[in-house]
Amino acid sequence: MIKWGIIGCGRIAHRFMQGLREVPDTELVSAWSRRASTVDAFVAEHGGIGCTSVDELLATDIDAVYIATLPDSHAAYSIAALKAGKHVLCEKPLTVNLPELEQVLAVAKDYNLLFMEGMKPAFYPLYIRLKEHLATDPIGPAGYVRAGSAVADCPPDHPNFNLELVGGSLMQIGIYEAFLAIDWLGQLQDVQAMGRYGQTGIDMFAVFQTLHEGGYSQLYAGFDLHGKGDALIAGPLGHITIHKNWWNPARATIDYLDGRSIELNEPFTAGGLNYEIAHFCDLIKAGKTESPIMSHQLSKQMIDLIDKARAEIGLKFPSEK
Repeated sequence: MIKWGIIGCGRIAHRFMQGLREVPDTELVSAWSRRASTVDAFVAEHGGIGCTSVDELLATDIDAVYIATLPDSHAAYSIAALKAGKHVLCEKPLTVNLPELEQVLAVAKDYNLLFMEGMKPAFYPLYIRLKEHLATDPIGPAGYVRAGSAVADCPPDHPNFNLELVGGSLMQIGIYEAFLAIDWLGQLQDVQAMGRYGQTGIDMFAVFQTLHEGGYSQLYAGFDLHGKGDALIAGPLGHITIHKNWWNPARATIDYLDGRSIELNEPFTAGGLNYEIAHFCDLIKAGKTESPIMSHQLSKQMIDLIDKARAEIGLKFPSEK
């Protein structure tokens, strides 16, 4: 039985619990959030005990912590949990920037504990089946990725618009696109970006293109336009369309140069976080400190890409000044 504590009781934490219920031999033991009312409501719905502080939560009988807060606090809570001897699954993006992430990874190494970013698409059945299919019926090495999402219906008080809480389109949406580009094209070599700021100082819309070992990507993210949310991956023998919403992948089409078209359909269950949770729990049971799928190096490359895109548009967060 792997016992969990949750730091942060917002929307994503509820989705986490939807997934946790589907993973055998797990249970929620404790929860904490900065607002006591959300903790009370959370444990009333999902069980466990509500804690009044992070220290109280870390003192409970738990093996692992899921950090579901906003990015401004990810590093501090991750370090506290690791120093308390707990494995950590942390929401994306892991930290505000690459130097912060390197600090967290150093602590994880010192304490010999599992630390992983909650970048969900890699664990979905569709994404796994797609890679398995391409292993025997390839499109050749990927040379181009095009992806993005823009959502124009966030309420004005949403944390995405809060500069101090590390909001903005690059951090909240662009991190997904960074994953896709690096996963298919390899090591980052260059970034070019443009961005439009909103009244609160965050990037409301950003376009960024990247050069990798394997080729090029063109990516976008935003909060004041309504974008499609699909993804294109092109190789010399064909191209893949991961249909919207590509970060919750359920359907893909592979169009080959020889005229064939292959449809892959793999609906996901329980909100989708169950797959990364199951992987994380398997790693704990195996005594691993790093995921072979969502490696520390991959996480470093993702936040480095976002750091470089932010530098291109001149975006700094208050904690960085």
